[in-house]
Amino acid sequence: MTTATAPIVIDPYAPAPPEPAWRFLHHLNPLSKIGAVAPAMLVLIMVRDLATPAAFLALGYLIVLFGARLRLRTAALMFLGMPIGIIAIGLGFSLWVDTGIVDNTASLFRIGDWTLYSGALQIGFATALRLAAILALALIGGLTTTGPDLVRASIQQLHVPYRIGYSALAAYRFVPRFGYELSVIRAAHRIRGHHGGRGPFARLARGWGYIVPLLAGAIRHAERVALAMDSRAFGAYPTRTERYLVPFRARDWVFIAAFVAASVVLFIVFFPWQA
Repeated sequence: MTTATAPIVIDPYAPAPPEPAWRFLHHLNPLSKIGAVAPAMLVLIMVRDLATPAAFLALGYLIVLFGARLRLRTAALMFLGMPIGIIAIGLGFSLWVDTGIVDNTASLFRIGDWTLYSGALQIGFATALRLAAILALALIGGLTTTGPDLVRASIQQLHVPYRIGYSALAAYRFVPRFGYELSVIRAAHRIRGHHGGRGPFARLARGWGYIVPLLAGAIRHAERVALAMDSRAFGAYPTRTERYLVPFRARDWVFIAAFVAASVVLFIVFFPWQA
């Protein structure tokens, strides 16, 4: 006789296990990671050379590599997907460069009346490296910050009204809830034998069958959230006490100062001032 075992349900709201101290990015305030990289990202929007964004790209990768916990999929996207994307974007942008502004550079190859100049290739890859560097700097905070912590830090340090912050947090928590309910609906359909065949039309029909129960579950969840917020007097007072504190420590100021100093050094060393 076989006995049915209960499915293992993972709480999507459970806090992540603590990271070791040497993964320092996970122990910083979310606002410090945003504030540290914001000046460099603004500078990268205006540069047009190759060396400056390449240097910031390397800096972002080094910080993420040594300060964050990387999953295998994330590491593959960073070290395989990013280079492929740089090459593809660089070549793509080089094809759209106006030849009138680069016809004084060396000609690489010609197809009929169209010529690819080295200047066009340089502009294309400068654009690709600039985008990659901005993305690498955004990963410093993106890979090591959760949405709830960012909302809490914004309320506690930036004094964002909690009515706005916690409303955004409640909306953010709808996403994993919908994912869990969709998996339950799919399992229920498979148990009842509602496979619907194979092929794109069958998949479209199955997806259409998920809409009504998913919408009903969303309405029920929204009602529970509204009742819970009302029972806690949400919006009745100008301030609220915080259960989870996200402090802004001395280590955050040190990280901001160190990153800004490193950004200034890279910009001075690699930017072509004589160009």
